[in-house]
Amino acid sequence: MVVGEITQRTDLLVIGGGPGGYAAAFRAADLGLDVTMVDTREQPGGVCLFEGCIPSKALLFLSELIYDAARAKTMGVLFEHPKIDIKGIKSWKETIITRLAKGLTDLSKKRDIQWLKAQAVFEGPDTVRLLGADVAHIRFKNAIIATGSSPLSSPDSQGKPGGNIIDSSTALECKEVPESLLVIGGGYIGLELGQVYASLGSRVSLVVRSELLRKVDRDLVLPLQRRMKEICEQVYEHTTISSLQEKEEGVDVVLTSQEGKKTEQRFAKVLVAVGRSPNSADLGLEKVGVKRDEKGFLPVNEKQQTMVPNIYAVGDVTGSPMLAHRAIRQGKVAAEVINGLPSAFDNRAIPAVVYTDPQIAWCGLSEEEARREHIDVKITRFPWSASGRAATMASPDGLTKLILEAETGRILGAGIVGRNAEALIAESVLAIEMGALAEDIALSIHPHPTLSETEGEAADIFLGSATHFINK
Repeated sequence: MVVGEITQRTDLLVIGGGPGGYAAAFRAADLGLDVTMVDTREQPGGVCLFEGCIPSKALLFLSELIYDAARAKTMGVLFEHPKIDIKGIKSWKETIITRLAKGLTDLSKKRDIQWLKAQAVFEGPDTVRLLGADVAHIRFKNAIIATGSSPLSSPDSQGKPGGNIIDSSTALECKEVPESLLVIGGGYIGLELGQVYASLGSRVSLVVRSELLRKVDRDLVLPLQRRMKEICEQVYEHTTISSLQEKEEGVDVVLTSQEGKKTEQRFAKVLVAVGRSPNSADLGLEKVGVKRDEKGFLPVNEKQQTMVPNIYAVGDVTGSPMLAHRAIRQGKVAAEVINGLPSAFDNRAIPAVVYTDPQIAWCGLSEEEARREHIDVKITRFPWSASGRAATMASPDGLTKLILEAETGRILGAGIVGRNAEALIAESVLAIEMGALAEDIALSIHPHPTLSETEGEAADIFLGSATHFINK
């Protein structure tokens, strides 16, 4: 340390202000700890708030509105073709972000959490140097690394984000609606943003190395696959990119199919959405003995501790699934462990949601995992074509499935595809965490007519007592 430099002390230093970081800071402050949060942004919220979860869902809501307005024609209600005001959309999106960021800032202040805009670099097991702040050093008793992740570049090309080749963060800025857009990647980010830009008027094509949402059960993906083929110019599955050349007027792309057939096309923009990598470099971890794995993730135990007991890690930087709600839970666990509480990240069901139209949500054991691990299960599926509520919403393509332990009927996993799957999946998450049986869901009265009934009926199928479906 240099003489004259300002050094502060704190009980808990949180590096990163995203969902995992601020959840940890808030919980720790509520438990009575002195907390300092450090982030390179002006306010808490992280990627999720500023260039991820929140702006993407705002745009997906608009996409859903546009789709609903179009299909209302079949119900006897006609709307004019929507006029897209891109500046108005961007302003509305920014209003949401600003309001939520202010809310997080206010919550931090009310908890007396110190917020410092800076980059933190470890100097030792109890000290960091701050770059870009008046405070030069912080001494801490415990630290939580919650630095999140960043978009990956395409492994198929030398193209880097910038100009006409963009990543998800740039796409969510919504500066313009390109005439044509190629989306590289069949994960949830590529599918969600592909639908957004298709609804806004872009001619969207999609290219995937294998298949859409390759780790999700196929029966859940099929309705979305059909939808993507309806709204996209082309969906190239089992296809790679041989060449990606950025030009002033667009991007020239050479696609190669599994059979070796090459296709050359030009797109106004190319969106690279092939995953994310952890923000674990440039933290000085080597100085304190915190090891990274071969992909840069920080291994942690169930208490969220790294190899250095007083240094914890939460969220995307600890690996998959890279989900905000996982990070929030991990952040709370770390804060509670630091405060001496008997806490652990031992959740059995982490829900995942793809906010496309139709939505897909799942939790717990998947059918594919059960098959691969030779677990004796029974699968029940209730088609939404037999749901009265789905019929009134013109959403007959949905499906609710349960993965149950064959002998006992214990709920091990669930998957839902269809409208409002994001909310419906919570019942199955609770069932798995409680060790509930099919009887527990089936004998709980679900209101009629609702989409939640489909979960009760899927459980009824296991018991042989389904009302709106004939057991085979």
